Amino acid sequence: MITHDRREELLRTLEHMTALPERAPVIVVDNASGDGSAEAVRARFPEVTVLVEPVNAGAVARNHAVRCATTPYVTFCDDDVRWQPGAIRTAVDLLDRHPDIGAVMGRCLVEPDLVEDPLTPELRDSPVPAPPWLPGTALLSVMAGLTTVRVSAFHAAGGFSERLWLGGEEELLAIDLVRAGWWLCWAEEVVVHHRPSGRRDSRGRRRLGIRNTLLTTWARRPLGAALRRSASVLAGCPKDRHTVAAVGGVLRALPWLLRERRCVPPELEAQLRLLEEPQRTSVARRYVG
Repeated sequence: MITHDRREELLRTLEHMTALPERAPVIVVDNASGDGSAEAVRARFPEVTVLVEPVNAGAVARNHAVRCATTPYVTFCDDDVRWQPGAIRTAVDLLDRHPDIGAVMGRCLVEPDLVEDPLTPELRDSPVPAPPWLPGTALLSVMAGLTTVRVSAFHAAGGFSERLWLGGEEELLAIDLVRAGWWLCWAEEVVVHHRPSGRRDSRGRRRLGIRNTLLTTWARRPLGAALRRSASVLAGCPKDRHTVAAVGGVLRALPWLLRERRCVPPELEAQLRLLEEPQRTSVARRYVG
């Protein structure tokens, strides 16, 4: 679990997570909070392992937590996300039974009304071809806070990118996992609740989301697909300073892109193309915040 300056939400989430029947060991990475989060966790939950980052490392803090884990699988959990009783066990059982699955993503219900997250229909109806044995739909990306991952696959794929930091950071890792031969699976019976934090910087997250979508696209897609996807993303964005800042972030990352760019093989590119229309018309993926 990664956190930054959301002590009360973090403590409420830990109250829930440490009481789950699975009794899974919990690792919290405090991303340089200034509100005493780490001290509060140590005082109230001495059984929880607490790591403290000297600066806000974003999603990369998850890499540090995974390196400390001693289990074959790791469940990611944000400080405003609560895995429901039995959900972690179900995800682990799926990974145990299917050694070709690299990660299992759960179904998200949004509190307080427990309505399905707007992204759920896309996941349930994923057009990605799947083998008959896969216990759910096949994915080409995940939402980290709803996902249990195989540690060996995570390490082999390099974990989360320092360049992307946070905000849509999962897509690059997911593509690299699939490219390495792992399946990513959405499992309806794995249920996770999400109460979106009121402390989110929605415009900052939008800027990062646009930037990271474009960076991932140019890092892994061939030229024609990268141009098409970029045009589609930018056409749906507000024409404001946050979108301009996102594009500026991509331009500043050009040296990284030149080093990192490795186009996916044709069969994976064909699968990514199947997602372009659902992504273009997606309500959940609109950058309007």
